[in-house]
Amino acid sequence: MTVRPTTWMLNLGYAAILCLLCPFILWRMLRHGRYRRGIREKFLGTAKAVALSCQSSHQSGPNAEQNPQPAEKPVVWFHAVSVGEVVQLEKVVTAFRQQTNANYDVVISTSTDTGYDLAVRRFPDCRVTWFPLDFSWAVNSALDRIRPRMLVLMELEIWPNLIRACHDRTISVAIVNARMSDRSVRGYRRIRPFIAPTLARISLIAAQSQQYADRLKSLGARTDALWVTGSIKFDGVDTDRENPKTTALRQALGLQANQLIFIAGSTQEPEEELCLQAWLQLRKEFPNLRFVSVPRHKERFEDVAQVFFRHNVPFIRRSHLMDPESRLRPATTHAESGAELPAILLDTIGELSACWGLADIAFVGGSFGNRGGQNMIEPAAYGAAVLFGPNTSNFRDVVALFRANHACVQLSSPDQLLPTLHTLIQDRQQRKNFGQRAQNVVLSQQGATLQTVELLRSLIDDLNTSRQPSDGQIAA
Repeated sequence: MTVRPTTWMLNLGYAAILCLLCPFILWRMLRHGRYRRGIREKFLGTAKAVALSCQSSHQSGPNAEQNPQPAEKPVVWFHAVSVGEVVQLEKVVTAFRQQTNANYDVVISTSTDTGYDLAVRRFPDCRVTWFPLDFSWAVNSALDRIRPRMLVLMELEIWPNLIRACHDRTISVAIVNARMSDRSVRGYRRIRPFIAPTLARISLIAAQSQQYADRLKSLGARTDALWVTGSIKFDGVDTDRENPKTTALRQALGLQANQLIFIAGSTQEPEEELCLQAWLQLRKEFPNLRFVSVPRHKERFEDVAQVFFRHNVPFIRRSHLMDPESRLRPATTHAESGAELPAILLDTIGELSACWGLADIAFVGGSFGNRGGQNMIEPAAYGAAVLFGPNTSNFRDVVALFRANHACVQLSSPDQLLPTLHTLIQDRQQRKNFGQRAQNVVLSQQGATLQTVELLRSLIDDLNTSRQPSDGQIAA
């Protein structure tokens, strides 16, 4: 296979970036245990992924991965970077398999430890592997092993070597639930001559909004490949507070019906401390107010526990109560709790969605920091009163929709957190109104998953022609 000069330039560029990041990566490996898993798959493309039908019809063994057998069914490779994308991908894969009558073997890849672990749980009958880094040898090796007919990337994954290799092999590439933030589009515009050919090779881009579609078109995406489907994040979210997972979590945490629940979820530093301090002030006036803290990343669970220690706050760790028969007990405390109710630290992965169903008031994190906000759709779907900070660039369209319908509270500074919480706790009707409007917005926006799957079906039905499904909106 001929290696183009641009491919080697990319390889050298990636290698240089890795060298620069090496001290940071090593520190995180030693401090948090990250980046240790899937090294061979990431750097060498040794994807442990042959078709499931192959696995059932050929004897497994140590040479199975080195010498994969031809698949009995064509393979579709779906990729999601981490936990949030895996959750959204589950909706697409489920609908795709239903509508195609399971005529395709499905391979799932992810890039992070937490994403991989969640994918294994969410896709028990699919092969789960690690996504290769965009070195030419890694992506070609992975494609040799997986042999997909179509590659589906969740949200926005633009990897030039991988997409070029797929194009050379006539493997269709689709990006679904695509979005393009202000920051991303500014960065990509600086390298448009390099990124435009990559975008032009993508067969399908299903964008969350017309604005995102326009941005992708300005960067080089083909008009005939662009569709506006809406956001998959609105689909499949639970609206029933009495669902089994939320009910089980309520019982495990010992939460009572007469208690008001304030949840701070997907938070980063210093949001946990801001919310804790607000709760400590408010519980003096509202003793039945409970506080649940759910950090965004598992490596910060211990850091947040230390925040509770510093404030001498008794608290419960969810990880200590995984046995459903366990009785409610503070995990650690440096003070006599008396009659005060303990805080709760949800230090587990994959339970935040169910936890939002407990919230009367939901603060969505990443919005006072630099992450551009986190998903506020899940708590809104349960009818919680949703609030967040000013930095929500990752969900600009969603926030605009909620604000237009008076369905959220956006704080401009941390100083507004305490008085806003006080108002929402004191004014039950206002709190209920915010929650009901938020839930109505979510329900009105659903349907993107089915449109997306129709587009994927059309693409895979005939890779040599451009065929449009009957429903859908092409981005002009």
